[in-house]
Amino acid sequence: MPEPIQAPIQELVQTFHQFLLDPDRLPLAIVAVVLVLLVGMMSGPVAGNANPAFWALVETLFGKLGMRMNKSGRLKGDLIFRGLVFTIMVAVIAFFAGRAMMIAANIYPVWSIVEILALCLVLSAGTVFVALGRLYKALNDKKVSEGAYYTLARSTRTDMSRSDDYTIVRVGMGLVFKSFDKALVAPVIWYLIAGLPGAYIYAGLAALVWRFGAEGHHSGFGAVMMALERLMGFVPNMLSGIYMAFAALVTPTAGLSRSFLGFFSSKGQAKYEEGGFPMSVAVHALNISIGGPTTDLDGVAIKRGWIGPAGATAQLGAKHLHRALYMGFIAHLLFLASLGGAIIFAASGLTLGLF
Repeated sequence: MPEPIQAPIQELVQTFHQFLLDPDRLPLAIVAVVLVLLVGMMSGPVAGNANPAFWALVETLFGKLGMRMNKSGRLKGDLIFRGLVFTIMVAVIAFFAGRAMMIAANIYPVWSIVEILALCLVLSAGTVFVALGRLYKALNDKKVSEGAYYTLARSTRTDMSRSDDYTIVRVGMGLVFKSFDKALVAPVIWYLIAGLPGAYIYAGLAALVWRFGAEGHHSGFGAVMMALERLMGFVPNMLSGIYMAFAALVTPTAGLSRSFLGFFSSKGQAKYEEGGFPMSVAVHALNISIGGPTTDLDGVAIKRGWIGPAGATAQLGAKHLHRALYMGFIAHLLFLASLGGAIIFAASGLTLGLF
């Protein structure tokens, strides 16, 4: 290829690669993930919520307003329009919050501390392991009290007042797989793509879906927020499933071959709203069944289907929760390793970044 043509093409490819994966952000992302893992394990959930701090802030600032707008008895079209206005408002505020954090990081660039801490606000990892570790101990001791599952109910917005131990374990295992996707992989990927504004927009949408989405069983108010979150989250969801599949390689009783049924099987799949690829992959790998109807904290009936291979048991106990925690932790380590690998690829001048 003639040099005058080759140079602009190389420059275009390099620019495109840097847009998709800014190498300068990779070390900061790694530090942020390690921080939320370690600090979360030391501090545990704050106010009984194992989700990212930014989700809790969105709920505090906009939860009551959203409830007033999401009045039962209104026409579905009216609720969809209200949800559209509400979602746009929160997304715009989230963008400016991310933008303000980015400006602050530029003003105070020492060791990139501000940028790292700003990213930590939209991530969660260690708190989930602490919350479910407590539940695992309570199940082992056969003393599952209200205190043992309060954080689980708060973090998943599931009414567990009349749930048996099997339901509690199924909900807890679901939190492991969903949190890995929504509260870690997806916001980090959007940070790498679009910086703090991208991560904060995604986190704002994810927080709204957590608060009002009811896993797709809403009356219309959550339609727009769920559609936008799915648009931004579909690829990260697929990548999260891949991490879970490889985590199955070293998880007791799990299997890589079974895990891929979670991608390709026509039955026992989790809808995107119910966890998508990481949920399906993990459940098939462990040869268990998760799902069943529940009720959220607003009293909305969540009529989720059953996820998993045919004939798999849904009577899950402490040992199953332990395996889910193990698989989730391995997936976190694999994610960190892939970010480190991406740094090596970027440093070597390759134009292909692997998440």
